[in-house]
Amino acid sequence: MALRILKIFASATTTTTTETVPTVERFFYEVAAQVTAGNTLTIAVGDFETDAGVAATSLPALATNNSYVNVFVNGILVMNNLVTYTDGAAGQLEIEVPVGSEPIEATTPVVLEVVNFAPSSTSTTTVIT
Repeated sequence: MALRILKIFASATTTTTTETVPTVERFFYEVAAQVTAGNTLTIAVGDFETDAGVAATSLPALATNNSYVNVFVNGILVMNNLVTYTDGAAGQLEIEVPVGSEPIEATTPVVLEVVNFAPSSTSTTTVIT
């Protein structure tokens, strides 16, 4: 009998379900004194209030490649390169007021929004014979 190569054939389908599972935390601050152009507004963690209206004790860590921070001053989103975010119990938020910009006035609201994602996926493979 001559040699031959046998080919095995199998077909399968795979279904994957992915959930993003975001966690959103917001922190609120009212500027105490005017911050002029060329200066930086620094807000310590304890100066923020949480959504519950109590003083914050820690700023959330950012999940690597699965998080972002938004900062709003008087309801306007601040450019990312003007913001420095430090997490933890000694955390703080720094907002640079560029030269040539209008000052941030006293009593202006600042909102910090921290979003972390904890994605998960499940896959099911069904072999069709």
